[in-house]
Amino acid sequence: MLPSLTHEEILRYSRHLLIPEVGIEGQQKLKAASVLVIGTGGLGSPVLLYLAAAGVGHIGLVDYDKVEASNLQRQIIHGTDRLEALKVDSARSRMLELNPYVQVDTYNEPFTSSNAMQIAADYDVIVDGTDNFATRYLSNDLCVLLGKPNVYGSVYRFDGQASVFDARHGPCYRCLFPEPPPPYLVPSCAEGGVFGVLPGVIGTIQATEAIKLILGIGSPLIGRLLLYDALNMSFEYVKLKKNPKCKVCGEQPEVTGLIDYFEFCGVPGIGHEQDTVEGKEITAVELAKRLKSGQPLYLLDVREPHELAISSLPGAVNLPLGQLAGRMSELDPAREIVIFCKSGIRSARALEILLSAGFRNVRHLQGGINAWARTIDPKMPIY
Repeated sequence: MLPSLTHEEILRYSRHLLIPEVGIEGQQKLKAASVLVIGTGGLGSPVLLYLAAAGVGHIGLVDYDKVEASNLQRQIIHGTDRLEALKVDSARSRMLELNPYVQVDTYNEPFTSSNAMQIAADYDVIVDGTDNFATRYLSNDLCVLLGKPNVYGSVYRFDGQASVFDARHGPCYRCLFPEPPPPYLVPSCAEGGVFGVLPGVIGTIQATEAIKLILGIGSPLIGRLLLYDALNMSFEYVKLKKNPKCKVCGEQPEVTGLIDYFEFCGVPGIGHEQDTVEGKEITAVELAKRLKSGQPLYLLDVREPHELAISSLPGAVNLPLGQLAGRMSELDPAREIVIFCKSGIRSARALEILLSAGFRNVRHLQGGINAWARTIDPKMPIY
């Protein structure tokens, strides 16, 4: 039996009630529904705001991060007054300001194979608002095993994707991407950047699909991958087919339980986001001492050229990570090389490339140039 609507709710949702495809019964379905949103960042922000505004009765938030200044360019559910607050608390507060008639449960913890089943079990729809492949494969496999729809979204620079993966009626994420890309081949938004309004477009599409699924109206993006190009303002669709040999939703599935998705994707687990090579790091303090003493060091900046306008270290040579493998002949293996990037992620990958090529006298700057700005040069901007 569907829950009734109070007079206050009827007034609040009146513009929904006027739509024949929604009406009183549809609004009651929204009130009875539950949606779990994984991630309260760029994609999660519009998803959560619109689900709350629409009157989805029970919404769960999973995240374990805090609000940072660099989030605010796109994560519109948070504000300057909530810097350093837990993202789930910040998001919940804003959602209840928008609509106090919904229930918002928070899970301030990483979403992993050990807790995903327990967290997601009681929700009707799962919305994936994450920005890493390990969690995308986890949410996909989870939804296949639990028989739930997975509302997918992805953003990078000016490009976005959206789909609904529901193995009961069409393909799953693994049907499209059986294996993850090589580690660090695809930079994260933190390393490659994202156009501020882009997550708003894709996240709003995800919210639309979730609400349509609850109401049972329209044609969801099952079996279709929406591709959005913000620069050209173009929308395209790619038809997707179910892979009968899919390892999780195929005719003879090999994946019958949740696995270690960080190992599967070849990336560090929670708490080890910056891939490091033991004994091959140098801190900003150590590097400053070395430079002050006049010891000869070759500073290798593997950031993109346009990042040099934000911050730079004197005397550093810029060689973007994507060009490193083809330009190693420009480097002298006999010299002591210190590699740096923005935060240490790309420099760790560059370190691996050089070590595998026979370089031995090479290290990378822990925390990147942002760590230098925090501990050595407070006049340098952090980005």
